[in-house]
Amino acid sequence: METITHKAEIENTFSRIRTISFEEKKSPLLYEEKVNAFLDVIIELKKILIEKTQIINNINERIEKLTWFNDLDEDCMMLINDLISSAKDLRSSLIRQYVSMNLIRKKAIAKDEIRDFKNAIDELKETYEDLESIFFYLPKIKEFVETTKQLSLI
Repeated sequence: METITHKAEIENTFSRIRTISFEEKKSPLLYEEKVNAFLDVIIELKKILIEKTQIINNINERIEKLTWFNDLDEDCMMLINDLISSAKDLRSSLIRQYVSMNLIRKKAIAKDEIRDFKNAIDELKETYEDLESIFFYLPKIKEFVETTKQLSLI
C-alpha cells in the first residue's frame, strides 16, 4: 500500500514539474512582451519630459527677453506682475509633478530627462525672480537706475 502512495506522490510531483516546465518554456515570450511594454512606457515618459523641458525652456527665454524692456506704462507693469504670478503658479505645478516622480528618480529611470526637467524648473524660478527684481525692486535703487540709463546710451 505504501508503494502505491509513493508512486502517486512521484507521479504528482512529475506532473507538476512537467506542467511548470512547459509553462516556463512559453513564458519568455510573455516576459519579453512585458519588458517591451515597460520599456515603451519609459520611452514615452522620456518623450513627455523632453517636451515639457522644451516648453519650460521656451518660456524662460521669452521671460528673459522681457527683462530688456524699459519705459513700461502701468498697463504693461500690471501685465508683468500677472505674468510673474502665473509663472510662480506654473512652477508650483511643475514642482508637484517632479516630486510625484520620486520613485522613478530613486530607480534612476529617465535620469537625464528628469534632471533636465528639474533644471528647467529651477531656471524658471530664477527667470521670474529676475523679472520681478528688474521691474519692481531694482528701479527703487538709485544706483541701478543710473547704471541702466548709462547702459542704454551704449
